[in-house]
Amino acid sequence: MNGNTTRMVVVAGGANIDIGGQSQGPLAFRDSNPGTVTVSLGGVGRNIAHNLRLLGAPVCLLTALGEDAYAQELERSCRVLGIDLSAALRVPGGRTSTYVFLSDQRGDMALAVSDMALYDQLTPDYFAQRLDLLNAAALVVVDTNLPKASLDYLAQHCTAPLFADPVSTKKAVKLLGNLGRLHTLKPNRLEAELLSGVAIGADSRGLERAAQTLLDTGLQRVFITLGTEGIYAAQGTQRCFLPALPAKIRSATGGGDAFMAGLAWAYLRGESLNETTRLALAAATIAVEGAQTINPALSPQAVRARRFPKQEETG
Repeated sequence: MNGNTTRMVVVAGGANIDIGGQSQGPLAFRDSNPGTVTVSLGGVGRNIAHNLRLLGAPVCLLTALGEDAYAQELERSCRVLGIDLSAALRVPGGRTSTYVFLSDQRGDMALAVSDMALYDQLTPDYFAQRLDLLNAAALVVVDTNLPKASLDYLAQHCTAPLFADPVSTKKAVKLLGNLGRLHTLKPNRLEAELLSGVAIGADSRGLERAAQTLLDTGLQRVFITLGTEGIYAAQGTQRCFLPALPAKIRSATGGGDAFMAGLAWAYLRGESLNETTRLALAAATIAVEGAQTINPALSPQAVRARRFPKQEETG
């Protein structure tokens, strides 16, 4: 472990406004549900960047910003957090991307609608003009809110290690054809099944087959998130499975973003597969215990205090 976090992490992806409703009780569909509604800053890319800043990593965010009050709030927040937006795309007259989600009384998301047409402006030409910045980064994190053509361009031209968040099954298909050019992939169970073509099922054999199929493409590492069941990670011949940490879930929407930030932070520190999994899982656990998508309690000290006791590498 070298502990070096001085080189920049570039995050390319979404930055939007999150409008969330949480029901007080079990959700009744096609009806009004008493609960609470919150408005916050979001977007997978922005959330990963925010979590990375809480972990002390320098971050540059490549995203598209509209020309409205929401965009101004996104820029103000990034200035306060120390997220570099100098290379972001400003779209005159553009409408800021918006994400609306509905959660049940436990904080588990039940339904969401996204208005993200602004990201179509993040073309391969936009990224080509920033290729020097991308290639100078310690690593680049992408989310699949980007257009497929742009993800293809980044996979084929970015020389920095490329970490990918599939985001959803509908958007994960954009990664097909370029899995072997990625360094790290963080799918959930459904996304892993889609990208590998392997039905995972309920036992570890399905997980192993799916992970190996993904590694066989040339992908270096895969971390399959299994919700309350934990994490399955694979790299080369090494395998690591960790059950979920005990948590009092208040909002599950930000767990995946914090997990990816934890993966990137651990990579900067030169951690092993096992330690990377432990640190990222701890970051995700802290995130879901917060009332908002981003838990301000996240920090390097909090992550280290929350992680599982060290285990031996297998494989």
